[in-house]
Amino acid sequence: MSDLNIKGHLSMASANIMWGLMSPAAKIAMSSTTIAPLIMVDMRVAGAAILFWISSLFFKHEHVPPKDLLLLAGAAMIGIVLNQGCFIVGISYTSPGEGSLITTTMPMWVMILAWIILHEPITAKKAGGIALGAIGAIILVVGSTSANATAKNPALGDLIVLAAQLSYALYLTLYRNFIKRYSLITLMKWMFLFATMAMVGITLPSLLDTQWGNISQTEWAAAGYVVIFGTYFAYICVMTGQKILRPTIVGMYNYVQPVTAACMGIYLGMEQITISKCIAIMLIFSGVYMVTTSKSAQTTKNGMADK
Repeated sequence: MSDLNIKGHLSMASANIMWGLMSPAAKIAMSSTTIAPLIMVDMRVAGAAILFWISSLFFKHEHVPPKDLLLLAGAAMIGIVLNQGCFIVGISYTSPGEGSLITTTMPMWVMILAWIILHEPITAKKAGGIALGAIGAIILVVGSTSANATAKNPALGDLIVLAAQLSYALYLTLYRNFIKRYSLITLMKWMFLFATMAMVGITLPSLLDTQWGNISQTEWAAAGYVVIFGTYFAYICVMTGQKILRPTIVGMYNYVQPVTAACMGIYLGMEQITISKCIAIMLIFSGVYMVTTSKSAQTTKNGMADK
């Protein structure tokens, strides 16, 4: 199956649009001191776990041997606990704009790790596409009014968000072939279950101390978006895309997130359409096109078409 498969690209675009809207939603959910960052992570992984286990009731049961369950537990730690935990905690310290800027580094880490682990060659066209996308994303973020938002500790927050990108890049690279063994629902229900067990074990005292009655309707709605769209539906989309597309191409779609943030800002009247924003969006999608049409994106090392 070609890397240009429409289903894979639509899935990745949808996932990253939902993720692009998640940063402001998470900020709203944590706007008061009631929902702490790690409690937000608990709500996200536990809520998604419940939704995926309910969904599994409507699909054929798949047996997963203990060896593969251990691998899924490892995937959960890298791709969910570290990734989501670091992202939510990082966003609580830095501004949404700076957090979006840091997320644009993920395709670079995927490209480097895919080169080291999967021996996926780094072509000039691929590197150039990633560079174009990064430049476009930086232009969007720097010109965004959201970058002026107050932040508790931007440097610390940026480093924690960077750790989230590194963990997800490692997950995409290490588990690319493994995830093809099972259906999407089977993978997700086990990964989110293991992630929930890990998070609850860490944050149980905080969960017991949380004043759940003090959470406003707006904060509940924002948290609901994070769980349902930013996690459940987004992971369905990203796992669909990951089964079809190569890791570098999956990583490139991270650049859709700042585009989404900019468009939402324009829609809400927080930002205006400018020439620089139009140029930035053109650079981002030109970069995506360059990566998806690069020679290494279409063929594997032995010359066979990628599945």
